[in-house]
Amino acid sequence: MRKLLFVFYILTVYSATAQVDSSTNSLMNELENKNDAPQGKMPVKVFMAQRLINANTVEMLQKGHLEFKVVHNFGDIGGTNGGIRNAFGLDNSSDIKIAFLYGVTKRLNVIVSRNKGAGQVFTLWEMGLKYKILEQRENDPSHPLSLAVFANGVSSSQRASTDSSRENYYRKTSDRQSQTLQLMVARKFGKLFSLQLNPTYVHTNYVVKNDVNHLFAMGAAVRVPIYKSFVFIADYFHPFRPQKSVDSLKAKGVNFYDVLGVGLELVTPGHVFHVNFTNTTNILENRFIPRTTTSWKKGQYRWGFTITRDFVLHRKKKK
Repeated sequence: MRKLLFVFYILTVYSATAQVDSSTNSLMNELENKNDAPQGKMPVKVFMAQRLINANTVEMLQKGHLEFKVVHNFGDIGGTNGGIRNAFGLDNSSDIKIAFLYGVTKRLNVIVSRNKGAGQVFTLWEMGLKYKILEQRENDPSHPLSLAVFANGVSSSQRASTDSSRENYYRKTSDRQSQTLQLMVARKFGKLFSLQLNPTYVHTNYVVKNDVNHLFAMGAAVRVPIYKSFVFIADYFHPFRPQKSVDSLKAKGVNFYDVLGVGLELVTPGHVFHVNFTNTTNILENRFIPRTTTSWKKGQYRWGFTITRDFVLHRKKKK
């Protein structure tokens, strides 16, 4: 028990330290944007970070900034794989993401990451782009929304299986690959709440029999202040899988579930803390949208956290 408390303490300290860097970076972004914005038409910060729980947000990393990020999902809190025997999931890691993000411009970010992965597909490499098309501005009816697009390509480096019934039955290099295209449309409604829609398309080059290569999903994210510095956050994804595919895979014992993440955000001067819970094991959109087989009702949800550290590689010169 002492070891468990010690691990929890270390994680909390690291999370707090990382969020200080993130908050400082956010303040710098606001100051830099203020200088570029027309008088009385400040850009609106819809969310506090580039990612909420599972959903990307319209927020961007500033030009010349490099962000190092670690995202971690633990094991099941309840169900047959959870409970006190496995320290309510803290003994296990379902997925881990180590990523670098770089702000090429204030509207364009590039992403490179390595992911542990979960299920039958793991050891994943990701390369992605995120571009901000529109930006919501204060007191400006011509800019009522923020709009961004995200695209990535993911490839697995794991050893191929010889079993054709498995997802990692790779016959050629292209079988290892998948792609995601996601649109983010967001708006902050005064000081009441922030809302975002995430229409998403996922293409998986190789799938098992009766599964589908092409999958559309609708995601949504919300940020609602509760009391003073306490904020409720949540995101949700519903894949539109053909019923024929659902029934065929269900007959083989494979059940799919929508992805729901909920959490609490605590905002203090210089600090932003997140406590997140989600039923998905995977972190990448390429995997959690088409292959979430864990359910909240069965206790198959887990605690997750994100650690970030920002570095300023290039700062805009003052005129």
